Amino acid sequence: MIVAPEYLPVGHRISYHHLLADGDSPLSDNRPPALDDIDRQLIAALQINAREPVANLARQLGIARTTVTSRLARLEKARIITGYGVRLSQRLVDGGLQAYVGITVQPRSGKEVLRRLTALAQVQQLCAVSGEFDYVAWLRTDSPEQLDQLLDLIGSVDGVEKTTTSIILSSKIDRGQPV
Repeated sequence: MIVAPEYLPVGHRISYHHLLADGDSPLSDNRPPALDDIDRQLIAALQINAREPVANLARQLGIARTTVTSRLARLEKARIITGYGVRLSQRLVDGGLQAYVGITVQPRSGKEVLRRLTALAQVQQLCAVSGEFDYVAWLRTDSPEQLDQLLDLIGSVDGVEKTTTSIILSSKIDRGQPV
């Protein structure tokens, strides 16, 4: 049962959290949480440098350090920010071979294909997509021979009907994950 406050003092804003039933969480709603411009700017700055000191972030955004700290805590609690990572130098990543592979699967075989591809460490990411393919996988191997063997293995998975591979020659733009 949702219960709204009986009254609000003058100038007090009601937040979404006030309208939640006991035990509910804002994440039980399937809608993505609302982000304001400052949240988006803060996330964008962290995507450039996740180690940026709070004081510098506050200065860049023109807000108080305590505001940055509380916004970060709120974004983490809401699982909008789920971690802070390391982006490797392209020089290090280029030591191997990367490719995208479009995968078409037979009807009702998606779960088994997903299970088998999950077991392959060279599959960096697998996305269900619309269009010509059912999935697009991002692969990383150490050599063309390993990529060839991996593609043979993927093609032999029960339920895989067809694969189409594009080898990544170079990365022209990499902005991380947009907000």
